[in-house]
Amino acid sequence: MKRLIAAGAMALIGTGAMAHDYGFAGVLSKTNKEEMPGITLSVGKPIAEGPITLKSGTLYELEIEADGSGELGLEGPGFFRAIWVNEVVVNSIEMRPFGMESVEFDEAGSMEIEFLAIKPGQYFLRIPNTTGETQRVDITIQ
Repeated sequence: MKRLIAAGAMALIGTGAMAHDYGFAGVLSKTNKEEMPGITLSVGKPIAEGPITLKSGTLYELEIEADGSGELGLEGPGFFRAIWVNEVVVNSIEMRPFGMESVEFDEAGSMEIEFLAIKPGQYFLRIPNTTGETQRVDITIQ
């Protein structure tokens, strides 16, 4: 019986029936990664050029730059709950958080958030306690 099961498994492997097109690391592979516009935090300036559209199941890297013109943060709990954060990089230190709701810069600096877009819908990232359109970017996950 064991020989029969082993022979069946080898036959499936030999025909490619168990092969996938995900690449070396599945959804985290470089072949599944796409570019995403960055976000700039600066007093009185727009944080992004316009709305951003992402694809569910695709890996992205969001770069956030702060120019130090003020103590500025970025919030978007709905957006952060619709993605899976693989890693956050600040000053070459890689962190793998369970989740996040916001980030804040007390001075000039940058950070990168590598994430997998998961839940389709309409979301936003914005500077906390602001209402201006330029202090917010709308994000659609398709």
